[in-house]
Amino acid sequence: MQRIVLALVACHAVAGNAAAQFAAEVREVTRGGTTAAEFLSIPVGARATAMGSAFSAIVDDATAVYWNPAGLGEASSVSLTAEYAEWLAGIAFNYVAVAVPTRWGTIGAAVTGFRTPEMRVTTVLEQNGTGEQFNAASYAMAVAYGVQLTDRFSFGLTAKVISERIWHSTATGMAMDAGTIFTTPFWGIRLGASIANFGTKMRMTGDDLLVVADIDPAVRGNNESNRAVLNTDAFDLPLTMRIGLAGEVLETERSRFTLAMDVQSPNNSNQYVNVGGEIGLLGDLLMIRGGFSELFLRDSVRSWSLGGGLRYDFHSVGFAMDYAYESQEYFSGVSRLTVAAAF
Repeated sequence: MQRIVLALVACHAVAGNAAAQFAAEVREVTRGGTTAAEFLSIPVGARATAMGSAFSAIVDDATAVYWNPAGLGEASSVSLTAEYAEWLAGIAFNYVAVAVPTRWGTIGAAVTGFRTPEMRVTTVLEQNGTGEQFNAASYAMAVAYGVQLTDRFSFGLTAKVISERIWHSTATGMAMDAGTIFTTPFWGIRLGASIANFGTKMRMTGDDLLVVADIDPAVRGNNESNRAVLNTDAFDLPLTMRIGLAGEVLETERSRFTLAMDVQSPNNSNQYVNVGGEIGLLGDLLMIRGGFSELFLRDSVRSWSLGGGLRYDFHSVGFAMDYAYESQEYFSGVSRLTVAAAF
């Protein structure tokens, strides 16, 4: 009898420890992969990427359409930016943006493209392929407006249309961004804040969701070839709140050293911090950059980044070329190239 009691006590203890471990694991479930249009979370611009994506308080060019539309208010000339990157698994990532200052503020527009290579269509019966090819693509088209309300404060808004496609099925959504930049009286330190991708949910629809269904398999002789449509779930967009801080640690006539930090709070992940720095030499002719992304985030994917850039003014036209290498925790690193012109 004593042995039975001891065995029951031991089983109870083991069950209690297992339940506690299971409960702890349940509490640690993250929100990763719970939103649609995840490509909107990919940073744009080699300069921003090289600085660890700590950019919301610094941006003052056409990439402000993505980072913080208030940065458009800081633009003083027409600028055009284009970027290409081969993302993970051979996926092509492209970004093109333009900013045009007017007497009432700066108007911006941007297109983001995300496209996979062609892949074979396979089925359970034809696992080597049916002979057909398919791909997936995501696009975002945005227009933005930024204005400098005072010599220290800028405000901006962005409206965008988002579309995702895989073979014959698509999903469409709309979103807005809003942001501010404030230059403090303390050593020119800048504060930036923005909220991105506040909008509709997205749901996949299309011919690929058409299926043949037997309404009542228990009944013989009824129509077994009814056409039905699979109803997919609707998913939120990757809503992101950014708060940034940036300033010059060292600044002379020919060189400077800028530090920046962004705190990000997305709805598809826990909060994390990005930090980065930029060294400008020879009057910003040569740039050297570095940074770290997703600090303090458990199971982070992005890691450190490095890059550089060149600036050269030819008469009334300014040219810029930037390169960034972003290390990935579980995948091969990603190289980015951005070219820009200012008129």
